[in-house]
Amino acid sequence: MRYISTRGGIDPLGFQDAVMMGLARDGGLLLPEQLPRVDGAVLARWQALSYQQLAHEIFSLFIDDIPGPDLEDLIECSYASFSHPQVTPVRKQGDIHILELFHGPTLAFKDVALQLLGNLFAYVLARTGGFMNILGATSGDTGSAAIAGVRGKNNINIFILHPQGRTSPIQALQMTTVLDANVFNIAVRGTFDDAQSLVKALFNDLSFRDAYRLGAVNSINWARVLAQVVYYVYACLRLRRQGSASIDFSVPTGNFGDIFAGFVARNLLPPGCIHTLILATNANDLLTRFVTRGDYSRGEVIATSSPSMDIQIASNFERYLYYLRDQDGARVRQDIEGFAATGRLDLSACTERVAADFRSRSVSEEETIATISDFYHQHNYLLDPHTAVGVRAAQDFRDPGRPVVCLATAHPAKFGEAVARAIGSEPPLPPTLADLANKESRCMVVDADIAAIRECIIKNALR
Repeated sequence: MRYISTRGGIDPLGFQDAVMMGLARDGGLLLPEQLPRVDGAVLARWQALSYQQLAHEIFSLFIDDIPGPDLEDLIECSYASFSHPQVTPVRKQGDIHILELFHGPTLAFKDVALQLLGNLFAYVLARTGGFMNILGATSGDTGSAAIAGVRGKNNINIFILHPQGRTSPIQALQMTTVLDANVFNIAVRGTFDDAQSLVKALFNDLSFRDAYRLGAVNSINWARVLAQVVYYVYACLRLRRQGSASIDFSVPTGNFGDIFAGFVARNLLPPGCIHTLILATNANDLLTRFVTRGDYSRGEVIATSSPSMDIQIASNFERYLYYLRDQDGARVRQDIEGFAATGRLDLSACTERVAADFRSRSVSEEETIATISDFYHQHNYLLDPHTAVGVRAAQDFRDPGRPVVCLATAHPAKFGEAVARAIGSEPPLPPTLADLANKESRCMVVDADIAAIRECIIKNALR
């Protein structure tokens, strides 16, 4: 399997090179040359596999430059830290199935990919020698999960940018209380979009990128998306055992990464296995406007109780755009350059085609809090606010003839304030979160200025 750029400007790469490159050198995002598809016989064979065994089967379709036993070891090591034996269990709550993705070390779905990615980085560096400086931006959970994946690892430093005051307090503490010598937290005075733009600008400065061997942990790294494909397939297999041949998924998303993994899974499985992908947004409705009207235009970022979705530029959208433009890299480059210049991309001519892939709904702040309250009182089950966005959209679009699986992206205790607004009290903190406020914290605060970020990296990076 070889990897290419959405903008068509690089020679095909192997998987390991794609992981280490992160963002393509032409500014695009990396994708496999062809998306594989399996048949019903393969699906039947996968039915009895554990999560780890299934991950190995799926990864092997996309990875041909890591020996099978090494890949098995990487997978086993990556998911050994998860607290549930099924890694991502599915629980039925009323008319909705909840896919719990928060059983990793930082209690968020990002652990599923970032535990693996940290081990992949270490594996490649051990084989090739050298070092890397990881640079990423987070709207909440990516930062702590990425840090957990590489903290204390040799030959890796990590620099994580987060928007100052725009994550939940626990999300911030999960990052800033990690005091390992190779971890550097940077709070940016601005929004997540500001932080993400700074990261992309530094990756596009090829001389700086090469000098400091920058590596990517955001979902711009293909390995992130690939790891997330597994839990869609795992949920499908779990429900097929119960007689459901076709399933809908509701995905709370702001950056388009998690739902793009669903798009890949939908194309991987036999037709009809995944019927509908419901794209759920909060008040930051960039992606809902795209799906429903073809209006992909930047707006003002609105602060909500689901801060990981407070985004107005979806970093992974370009991967879907590549397929929407019939894999024409030059057209994608033209589109993205136009969006960068004007803040708007008119895709209204594509709405019928997009409707074949997604349905979408924007969920208000009031609806989010009400959904947490209603779901708790009906099912004695707590949702975090991001998951509540997905559940509310799922309730609107649910077809009685098909089960709908909603992705639960974080533990509710990470968003105690929102939960308290909904049910009158904060949820009890799991042991991993209970003592965070008493720990020493370390963080640099800077303006959303590329020179300031560059200076932080120069001063602290491995060379």
